[in-house]
Amino acid sequence: MVRSAWASVLLGLTVAATSPGILAQGQDPGRTGGVELKQNWPNPFNPSTTIPFRLGDGLFTDGHRPVVSLRIYNVLTQLVAIPILQGSGESLDGIRLEWNGTGEYSAYWDGRVLNSDREAASGIYVYQLVVDGRRFMKKMVVAK
Repeated sequence: MVRSAWASVLLGLTVAATSPGILAQGQDPGRTGGVELKQNWPNPFNPSTTIPFRLGDGLFTDGHRPVVSLRIYNVLTQLVAIPILQGSGESLDGIRLEWNGTGEYSAYWDGRVLNSDREAASGIYVYQLVVDGRRFMKKMVVAK
């Protein structure tokens, strides 16, 4: 059972990493429509972390407001958390962002499991930014 779960996770991450729209580490954000998902900091972290990302001004042309979501998953691909947008306190769950003048945004995760007071267990997590339907992923480590 555990072996098949890991195989599913690895297959899913491999497919995701090779799919169009996934931002590989060091990839030029200009080639992905002006979206750059940055590494969370600190990493590893305990108990909380910040996840920075950049949205190019081209995403905001003609008054367009991109739809943005950010989700954190464990290695079994179970949803663990939805961080909040720093500065607004709004959950990053399908919100339309406005141009802030710089394109630099950041999310905050308090390290707690969604809809509970439990802290996330030590381990590797994947965070996924979705901007207008395009997905960008990176991994992070919780260390207790």
